[in-house]
Amino acid sequence: MNSNIQENEHEHFLLYKPYGYLSQFVNNGQKQSSKKLLGELYKFPEGTMSIGRLDEKSEGLLLLTIDGKLSNRINSGAIEKEYYAQVDGEITPEAIIEMANGVKIGFDGKKYNTKTCKVVKLDTVPKFPERSKKIRDDRHGPTSWVSITLKEGKFRQVRKMTSAVGFPTLRLVRVRVGNIKLDTLNVGEVKQVDPTSIKYFYNLSSNSI
Repeated sequence: MNSNIQENEHEHFLLYKPYGYLSQFVNNGQKQSSKKLLGELYKFPEGTMSIGRLDEKSEGLLLLTIDGKLSNRINSGAIEKEYYAQVDGEITPEAIIEMANGVKIGFDGKKYNTKTCKVVKLDTVPKFPERSKKIRDDRHGPTSWVSITLKEGKFRQVRKMTSAVGFPTLRLVRVRVGNIKLDTLNVGEVKQVDPTSIKYFYNLSSNSI
C-alpha cells in the first residue's frame, strides 16, 4: 500500500465527545428521538465514521474518519487506548494489581477474562471541564482517579473492570488513542487532523495488526 496516497485521500477528525452523546450518526433504537448523535456537533463529510465507540455516559477523545482501512487498523487490538476513570472510593494497590493482571467481566452473555493492561493511580486530580451531569460530591465519600491503558475494547470494559474490583466508575474520559492525545480540546470541539499526524497508524507493519 502506498501510505502517502492513502493518507492524503481521506479526512480525519478529533472530537471531545461530550457526556450524553452516542458515538454514532444514526440511531435505530426505540428511543431514537431522545438520543444525541455526533452529527449535531459538526458538519462532518458524508461517509464519516467513528473509530471505535465511547458509551453514552463516557467522554473524551474520539477519532473519526472516512477511511475504513484506518478504522480497522486502530480497532485491530494493536493500538493503546488510555482512559482516566474517577472511581468511588480510595482505590487500593491490590485492586490496581488485580485489574492490571486481568479480571473476569460479563461480555455478550458470557464471562470474559480481560487481558493484562497498564493501571496506575493518579496522584493529582486531572483538570477536565465540568461534566454536564454533576458527579456526586465528596459528602458521599472519597473518590480517586486511575489511568487504565488497554489494547482491547469490549463493551463498557473499563467500567466493568473497576466494578469487578469493588470501585465503580463515576466518570470516564478517554485521553489517548495511540499517539493522539485529548490535550486541550474543549468539550464538543472538533478538530480536523493533518494527515501527517496519523502517519503512525498507517505505518504500522502487518505484523502489528
